[in-house]
Formats: sequence, structure tokens, C-alpha cells
Amino acid sequence: MEFSENYQIDNLDLNILKALQRDARVAFLDLARSLNVSGGTIHQRVDKLKQAGILTGSKFTINHKKLGHKLTVLLGIHLKNAKDIKSVIAQIGTYSEVTEAYYTTGNFALIIKVILRDIDDYHSFLINKIQSITSVQSTESFICLQKMIDRDFEISR
Repeated sequence: MEFSENYQIDNLDLNILKALQRDARVAFLDLARSLNVSGGTIHQRVDKLKQAGILTGSKFTINHKKLGHKLTVLLGIHLKNAKDIKSVIAQIGTYSEVTEAYYTTGNFALIIKVILRDIDDYHSFLINKIQSITSVQSTESFICLQKMIDRDFEISR
């Protein structure tokens, strides 16, 4: 399986990726023991996976609801003109409420995910930020009631 132009993934790499996906803070020595390789091998492989752009970043996940941000909305956005996508994304990217943005095919040019405290915050966000962008023609809101599936992409051959 090839993930980058110059790096071929093998079974050891896949096992390393799966282990790091389960727990990014696993000690490399513990990982090496579980995979029956040396600690140096794990370090080298992880470095190569980083250089190939396969492994990027590392962060903790924050439970936004515990911080009082209880509303998640998926917002479909119609643009007046598709050529305005870059400027709209640049503007939307400045809004801290926006956690994800996708340029899509289908009914909407953009679908964004926003996290806010409550419906009043969302109403203000929608009117004062999104709908004030001149290139936005219209929007459609999908209020998330419950996250039904939350998992990482399963790595396989």
C-alpha cells in the first residue's frame, strides 16, 4: 500500500499507526516490545511516517460540552458564485466557532461544523457572521441532537 510518492507502508508501519491511533501517548519502548522490535526501529519508523506526511500532529481532544458549549450545528451554505469560495473560506476561517469546513459537491458549496453554547449564540453567529458575508446566498442548519458514531478512520490494507 502506497501513501506517499516515496514511502511504502508495510505491516509494521500499519501496526504502529494502529497503536498510535489507539493511544498517541504510548511509550515507544512499550510499543516496540508489543511489536517485537527495537525501540530504535519504532523511532525510525515514526520519523519516516512523519516525513512522508502520513503522521501529522498530536493533540488532546477537549470535551466542549463540559466547557458549556452544548450546541453542535452542521451548516450548509449556498454561495452566490462558486468563484467566491476562497474569500468565503478565508472569512469563515477567522470564526472560532467553526471547527470544520468542507467544500462539497451536491446541494451546498460548503458544509461547516460549528460549536456554540446554545441556540441564542447560534442565532447571533448565523445572522452577524455567516449571513453578513456578501457572497453567501443562503444557509440551511442541521442541529445535531446526538453524536451517534465517533471514531477514527480504520487503517487497513
